[in-house]
Amino acid sequence: MSVLARFAAATDAIGPAVELSTPLLLIIAALGIALLLLLIIKFRIHAFIALLVVSIVVAIATRIPLGDIFTLVGQGVGSTMTKVALIIALGAILGRLIELSGGVQSLADHFTDLLGPKRVAIALTIVAFLVAIPVFFEVGVIVLVPIIYAFSKVNGFHPIKFGLPMVGIMLTVHVVMPPHPGIVAGAGIFGADIGLVTLVALPICIVLGFLCYWIASIMNRREYALSPSVAAQIAELGQGSTVITTTDKNGNVMAPPRAGLIIALVAIPIVQILVGTVGSLMIEEGTFAHGLFVFIGTPVFALLVAVAIAYFTLAVRRGWGKDRTNEAFETAMPPIASILLVVAGGGIFGQVLQSSGIGGALAEALDGLGVPLILLGFVVSLVLRAAQGSATVAIVTTGGLLSAAVLGGDFSALQIALITVAVGFGSLGLSHVTDAGFWVVTRYLGLTVADGLRTWTVLTTLLGLAGFALTWLVWGITAGIGA
Repeated sequence: MSVLARFAAATDAIGPAVELSTPLLLIIAALGIALLLLLIIKFRIHAFIALLVVSIVVAIATRIPLGDIFTLVGQGVGSTMTKVALIIALGAILGRLIELSGGVQSLADHFTDLLGPKRVAIALTIVAFLVAIPVFFEVGVIVLVPIIYAFSKVNGFHPIKFGLPMVGIMLTVHVVMPPHPGIVAGAGIFGADIGLVTLVALPICIVLGFLCYWIASIMNRREYALSPSVAAQIAELGQGSTVITTTDKNGNVMAPPRAGLIIALVAIPIVQILVGTVGSLMIEEGTFAHGLFVFIGTPVFALLVAVAIAYFTLAVRRGWGKDRTNEAFETAMPPIASILLVVAGGGIFGQVLQSSGIGGALAEALDGLGVPLILLGFVVSLVLRAAQGSATVAIVTTGGLLSAAVLGGDFSALQIALITVAVGFGSLGLSHVTDAGFWVVTRYLGLTVADGLRTWTVLTTLLGLAGFALTWLVWGITAGIGA
């Protein structure tokens, strides 16, 4: 059975009223992507609205009956959000509890004491890696900035010396490690197992942590101008102060939680997912033990366990009170609302591409080109990332474009996870002026735009390329074992 036939059998009954030729479908797809980029880049329209508008335009252009278009919209939202909404929400709550408790400061103090004053940059890079798993990138940068400034003042260094490897590894983790929204959405669109994605991404990110530190240390050999605003903020810090305080509802200062507790809270969902995934692969399906491992390794349950433990250890036992605890939960939600809408928009776009026949046409075209799908996913994601800036939009758009080829291809569960991770690494590279994260990094590290392009843009691109190379290496090894 051809790729197109396998894909057509897997799609819903809704489709175009008139069958269009493959070249025309590909032209419509290209024009749709061009319109999407135009709306986001030129007119500064929110990615969700842009994705929704383009999806409707593409549906009309491919002759999908008007009465069916918003049925497809609902299907796209439902199929995507069912897989990702709870994971993203629980991940945001866990990150918020750690952030408000002062756990980041505990990690910084712990690893600095452990490794010694001469290895502060290494210690802070480890802290950034751990913080990045449950905390969104921009939030993590803002939380870590006071620590970067404090150590920079004590040591008399430009904040880029400590900050560059920290933000580099944080973004790396953000684009390929669940529960972050882009990679979770990509896994949902491709039908990838979150546990296998984690199993692949985690060791690669650890390797990239060493690479990130090494590249940043080379970049930090030259001197960079420090913006007056950041210089003033650093100068105002108390001599040697590295403490971020949190208070209870009565204004009393609370000691931050121990570093071991924060490490455990970060590790619990990861270990639980990995144990469940590996166990389910080793045990015969249909048995009680298999079902138990599947249950244990379900990302929603793993994150729920971590949130429950964090609730009792960071809130109840430390006397936050109901008001402060509820505030922590509620304030975790607004930052993810926009992200969830973008993910929903990507689901709509992918559903329209599938039902219109564009996905199948792309799958056939890719078969003819003979380009490995894992390479194509990386390149498409990288180009979209460079064009419009958002890593999440790049991943969900790439997922929509290539989902037919993935669903219709004869790929194993591990290979689908590797394709998903490759798309994630594509969204890591070429962070520049179109990316909000670029401005966050340059602003807080006190860099000029030119220095940001020389450092941050180069670093993210090298990390993206290295991450993809390692992913492709795993692809080749597993293919060789399978043969």
